[in-house]
Amino acid sequence: MKINLKLILAAGALAIIIFGCKAKEEITKKEEPVKESNQVVKLSTESLKQINLETEVVSLHPLSGFIVIPAKVVTNQDYEAQVGSLIQGRVRKVFVKIGDFVKAGQVLMTVEGFDIGSLKAGYMKAKAELDYSKANYERQKKLYDEKIGSQKVVAETQEEYQKALAEFKAEDNKIHSVGLTDDEVTNGKSSDEHTSSTLPIKSPISGVVVERNVVIGQLVDPTINAFKVINNGSLWVDGQIYEKDLNKINHKTNAVFTTTTYQGEEFTGKVIYIGQTVDESSRTIMIRGEFSNKGNKLKPQMFGELRLPIGENAMAIIVPDEAVFKDGDQPYVFVKTGENTFEQRAVKTGISLNNRIEIKEGLKIGEIIASKGVFYLKSELKKSELEGD
Repeated sequence: MKINLKLILAAGALAIIIFGCKAKEEITKKEEPVKESNQVVKLSTESLKQINLETEVVSLHPLSGFIVIPAKVVTNQDYEAQVGSLIQGRVRKVFVKIGDFVKAGQVLMTVEGFDIGSLKAGYMKAKAELDYSKANYERQKKLYDEKIGSQKVVAETQEEYQKALAEFKAEDNKIHSVGLTDDEVTNGKSSDEHTSSTLPIKSPISGVVVERNVVIGQLVDPTINAFKVINNGSLWVDGQIYEKDLNKINHKTNAVFTTTTYQGEEFTGKVIYIGQTVDESSRTIMIRGEFSNKGNKLKPQMFGELRLPIGENAMAIIVPDEAVFKDGDQPYVFVKTGENTFEQRAVKTGISLNNRIEIKEGLKIGEIIASKGVFYLKSELKKSELEGD
C-alpha cells in the first residue's frame, strides 16, 4: 500500500489550524469581563466622595407616633331607640314628625284597642282587691291586739292580703311594661269615653325623630317600629386596622377623627373597643372610638380618618425616608454588599413617622443601607440597565 505524503501533510496542517482557532476562541472568552447583575451598583472611591453618600446600620427603634386608618361615623347604640306599641291597636293620634326634637318620656302617639282597656281594668280590679284585703287584715289584726278578735281570722285575712298583693304586682308589672304609670291608670280623667282604652307611646330617650312609619288609623302591633329616635350628642367612629399593626395600639387610648367636611378641624375621642376577630378577606380588625359631638357637626355615615397613637413599647426597623425609593409601586432600598457595592433590594414598608419609615420586610438587623445619595445610586443603576440593553 502506497502512502500519499501530500495528503498526510495537508491533514496535519488542517488540524493545526482548527486547534489554533479553538484556542484563540477560549482565550477570547476568558478575556471578556463578566457583567455584574443590573440590580447591583459598583462605584469608584472618587465617585463615592463626590456624591457625599451616607450609610446607616439597620437596627430596631421605638415605634412612637400615629397610625392613620380610614373610618366612618356611626350612631352610638346607647343613644338610639326604636319605639313602638307592645299591644295591638289602631293609631289614634300622632304628635311628632321627622326632624322634631323630643325629650325622654314625651308622648309620640296614642294607640287605642280592646286589649288596652282590658289591661287597665285588670289593674284597677287587682288594686281594689288589694286595698280591701289590706284594710280587712289591718282591722282584724287590731281587733286581735285588743283581745277581741281571733288568731285564726287574722291568719286567714293575712293570707288573703298576701294573695291580693301578688296579683296586684303582676298587673302592675303589665302596665309598666307597656309604658303606663300608676297615675295614668288611676287618675286619668277625660270626657272621651275611649280614654280608658288609649295607650300613650313615649320616647325612652331625648333626641331627634329620624324615622316615622305610622299614620292615624293604622293598625299596629309589637312587630312594627313606629319611630326611630337618635341622639347624636355621642357618636361612634369605626375604623379597620391591619392585624400586623394590632400590637402597636394601646387599649382605651385617645383617638382623633378628621373629615374633609371640616378641613383643619379635629374631633377627639377615646378607643372603647378593639375587635376580637379578623376579617378573612381584608385581614383587618375593627377599631371603635366614642366621640362627643358638640355642636352636632358629625353625622352618621360620614367618612374620614381615625388617627391612633402608637405605644412607646412597640419596636420596629425604621429607616430615613430618603433611603426608600419606588420603581412603580414597589419600594426599594440600597443595601451595601461590598466596599463600594450596593444592591437594590425590594422591601415592604409600614407607617411613616417623623421623616422616617417603617420597614416590615426585606431588611435584617445589622445590615448597612444607603441613607443619603440614593438618587445618584438609582441613576447609576438605570444607566447600567440602559447600557445593558
